[in-house]
Amino acid sequence: MSMKVSTRQVDGITILDMSGRITLGEGSVTLRDAVRDVLAKGTKHILLNLGDITYIDSSGIGELVSAFTTVKNSGGELKLLNLTKKVHDLLQITKLYTVFDVKDDEASAIASFTK
Repeated sequence: MSMKVSTRQVDGITILDMSGRITLGEGSVTLRDAVRDVLAKGTKHILLNLGDITYIDSSGIGELVSAFTTVKNSGGELKLLNLTKKVHDLLQITKLYTVFDVKDDEASAIASFTK
């Protein structure tokens, strides 16, 4: 199953609703391209909604870290929303849970961005 991304705007925040698997190859390329497209449009506040992500492999984790770094280096903020239990546990195991700003509901996630 390939990964799908849909983009929407809420209060100046770009939300990338993702579904499927973030894996080596198509999934991680899709994530990378989506984040780069948003940055290219001048948006600095990105929220990755991972509620429908079923699986992330090590390449996908690397791509999340890379996206986070790219956005931060551009002077922006990248936050994660709606982690599934699998993804949450994976971020805990890899100690990346403390690196990312993770939110459980969209309203508080949008309010947490510095504008």
